[in-house]
Amino acid sequence: MARTTTTRTRTLHVEKHFTSGNFVRDVVIGMSDGLTVPFALAAGLSGAVASTRLIVVGGMAEIAAGSIAMGLGGYLAGRGDAEHYEQEQAREYREIKEIPEEEKAEVSRVFQEYGLPAQESARVAEALSHHPDAWVDFMMRFELGLEEPDPKRALTSAGTIAAAYVAGGLIPLSPYVILSNAYKGLVFSAIVTLAALAVFGYIKGRFTGAAALRSALQTVAIGGVAAAAAFALAKLIA
Repeated sequence: MARTTTTRTRTLHVEKHFTSGNFVRDVVIGMSDGLTVPFALAAGLSGAVASTRLIVVGGMAEIAAGSIAMGLGGYLAGRGDAEHYEQEQAREYREIKEIPEEEKAEVSRVFQEYGLPAQESARVAEALSHHPDAWVDFMMRFELGLEEPDPKRALTSAGTIAAAYVAGGLIPLSPYVILSNAYKGLVFSAIVTLAALAVFGYIKGRFTGAAALRSALQTVAIGGVAAAAAFALAKLIA
C-alpha cells in the first residue's frame, strides 16, 4: 500500500513597519522650506531687479543662512528632547526609591487600562518593582509616553535638515544660474520648482500615509502662494 506524504508549508508572517519617521520628518522640514523660501525670494527679486547675478547671489546667501538656521533649530530640538528625557528618567528613579507604593499603584492602573483585573495588575506591578531599570523604562514609555532618543539624534537631525534645505534651495535658483534674463529665469524657476514641489509632496504623502495627490497639491499651492506674494510685494515696492 502506497503511503501518501503530505507536506505542509508554513507561511511566515512578516510585519513591515516604517521605522524611519524621524529621518523623513527632517527631510520634509528641510526640503519644504528649501524649495519654498528661496523660490519666493528669487521671485520677489525678479520683480525688482533685472540682473540674474544679483538674484543668484541673494539666493545663495539665503540658502547658506537658511540651512544653518534650520540645522541649528533641528540640533536644539534634538538636544531638548534628550535633556527632557534625562530629566524625567532621573525623576522616575527618584520616585521609585522615595514613593515606591505610589509608583506600583501607577503601574497597576496602566495595566488595568488595558483590561487586566486589579489583582493581576497588582501582581505584575509587584514583580516589575524588583527590576528597577525595567520599572523606570516601563513608566517612561507607558505613563509619560516617552521613548529614549538616539544619542546621535541631534547631530543627525541638524545635518539632514541642513542638507535637505540646500538641496531644495538649489532647484529654484538653477534657472537663474543658466539664464541671463530675470523674467525668463522666473518662468523656468516656477516650472521646475512647482514640479519639484509636486513630486516632493507626492512622495511625502506616500511616506507619511496621507493621500499622496492631496499632499502634492497642498505643497504646490503653498509654494505658489508664497512666491506670488513675494513677487507682487516686490513689484509694489519697486
